[in-house]
Amino acid sequence: MKNVLVLYYSRQGATAKMARLIARGVESVQGVEAILRTVPNISANCEVTEPSVPTKGAPYVSLDELKQANGLALGSPTRFGNMAAPLKYFLEKSSGHWLSGSLVGKPAGVFTSTSSLHGGQESTLLSMMIPLLHHGMIISGLPYTESDLLTTQTGGTPYGASHVAGADNSNPLSEEEKNLCKALGKRLAELAIKL
Repeated sequence: MKNVLVLYYSRQGATAKMARLIARGVESVQGVEAILRTVPNISANCEVTEPSVPTKGAPYVSLDELKQANGLALGSPTRFGNMAAPLKYFLEKSSGHWLSGSLVGKPAGVFTSTSSLHGGQESTLLSMMIPLLHHGMIISGLPYTESDLLTTQTGGTPYGASHVAGADNSNPLSEEEKNLCKALGKRLAELAIKL
């Protein structure tokens, strides 16, 4: 059985919803399971710590789970055109995998959620690809054979799945956004089998 790690950070819940849809896409491929994980929040205040087990949502990821995964979907809300600090902090601890080459040749894709249509979706997706490229992962986006890329009036890019949450984070995922999340998961699962 192959597996795809769907690793995300979510503050308002939209990125978590996307992660669950991507996991559904992964599991639509026979012989592949999705492993849904998140990262703890970080704080500039040294006294603030997160519990070792989250109070809700997916469990926290371990570096071993990253190594053992056959593929990776990486998701973050946009923070000034970049991934959120908690996700970046986790990736910065993965230098042991870089030294050993344990992620080389594995497929990876990225996803994000923003408050506005022009809120930095594509730059965030690109920023998440950079450490994955350093790890030697094979980056997969969404091809334009996914017809929802041509019709979406909300999120969705060839760089990866995306969502426009709105200024108050109340926009539900559109049908196109949902379809593109599932398509990204399915694509990564199929690549995990082939690679």
